[in-house]
Amino acid sequence: MKLHNLQFAEAEKKVDSFCEHRVPDSVKHKVNLSYERRGKTITLFENRAPWEEGLNWSKLAVAKFRYNESNFTWTLYCADRNERWFNYVDISPSNDLNDLLAEVDKDPTGIFWG
Repeated sequence: MKLHNLQFAEAEKKVDSFCEHRVPDSVKHKVNLSYERRGKTITLFENRAPWEEGLNWSKLAVAKFRYNESNFTWTLYCADRNERWFNYVDISPSNDLNDLLAEVDKDPTGIFWG
């Protein structure tokens, strides 16, 4: 298995744990978190239950984490209201994805959770 595959397996465990623990069990039937991996990027989503029966759950991108193989770091991105992604400049790239997940969790600028 290539090194970057091991990096992504470990990263996915961290994001799984974040998604599981960020939302209280008592409201997971109304809101939960998920993620998708595409290439060297993991995108975190907030999923909300429909307001009326027969509708689908809504899915909103919250944060994006991009892995840089040349220096073994993760970079955090945030989206604007048009869902265009920008480098989140309030934290430097890190070789530990937990650093970036903690920043998303704290959300000191209000850009991730509003």
